[in-house]
Amino acid sequence: MEKNRNLKEITQLFLKLGITAFGGPAAHIAMMQQEVVVKKKWISEQHFLDLLGATNLIPGPNSTEMAIHIGYERGGWKGLIIAGLCFILPAVFITLLFAVLYHNYGQLPEIQPFIYGIKPAIIAVIIGAAYPLAKKSIKSLFLGLIGLAVLIASLLGANEIYLMFGAGLLAYLLYSIKNNTIQNFIPFAYIKISQISFWDATNIKLFFIFLKIGAILYGSGYVLFAFLDTELVQAGLLTRKQLIDAIAVGQFTPGPVFSSVTFIGYQINGLYGAIVSTIAIFFPSFVLVAFLNPLVKKMRSSKGLSVFLDAVNVASVAIILSVCLVMGKESIVDWRTIVIAIISGIIVFKFKNINTAFIVAGGALLGFVLFHIQLD
Repeated sequence: MEKNRNLKEITQLFLKLGITAFGGPAAHIAMMQQEVVVKKKWISEQHFLDLLGATNLIPGPNSTEMAIHIGYERGGWKGLIIAGLCFILPAVFITLLFAVLYHNYGQLPEIQPFIYGIKPAIIAVIIGAAYPLAKKSIKSLFLGLIGLAVLIASLLGANEIYLMFGAGLLAYLLYSIKNNTIQNFIPFAYIKISQISFWDATNIKLFFIFLKIGAILYGSGYVLFAFLDTELVQAGLLTRKQLIDAIAVGQFTPGPVFSSVTFIGYQINGLYGAIVSTIAIFFPSFVLVAFLNPLVKKMRSSKGLSVFLDAVNVASVAIILSVCLVMGKESIVDWRTIVIAIISGIIVFKFKNINTAFIVAGGALLGFVLFHIQLD
């Protein structure tokens, strides 16, 4: 009975997040932190940080992988699958709807007025989540200096994965020198996909293109854009305009940005292309999280690896703050967006248990009103 109740709670939470989580991975993770740490208390702030740090070390969509981690923590293997699917599928269905409309009419609906207000509201949500995570992760002056160095390097454009591994390895090296100990590294698992046969040659090609991207991609939506440009546009499967529109759909719909591939798959090979592409890009995340999750607690119980994880955690928070600063520079551009950001920030910090979906919706509505005042 308890297990069934947990699975029901997982379903409700991640369906809600899948429908309302706008703003990219940093915003999604902020919303998850608010829900599962602050409101529901499913996991501790420290364990959430550990999962976040570990997730940042593997390829794939970080917020989707965090959803899968949380599902596994709360409901085991069934929770893992349910959380992942409930977070992914709303975005996939919404994106598929846009894909059909785009395929039939050749253009996207006008959504700029809503995005105008959503972006500054999302900044407030991210800061609201990053603040307690930063307090928890900065356990010493050394970790604080690592966080500051990673923040500066990230703002200067350094690669995220190099920063996180570098922070972890530096902390681990200094720990080893100080204690004169050598720890064994955890080996990485190599996942081999058995032969898969499809009757459609285009679907086979799409499957392996997106499986590869899902298994090796680190970084932001801009990195995804570069991969897709190389694999699809330069190969003649997709036009650059279609790719730009696909990324735009992924950005303004809720849920993971990787749902852009549903749009792309549909443009290339219809409904079956959309289904195959979506399954392929998200499949590695489920496998990697299933492998990684049991190791996180073992890492925390080892003194040497715990030091490594602490440094990765503070680097992860620094990178979230870096993303937040860049987003703020791009989205808080006039007095209207400043007003939306300030109101959202006050609500986030004063009413800690408020549903973040209301903040996002309020930002969208206020943005719509102020956008048209601006035009007038």
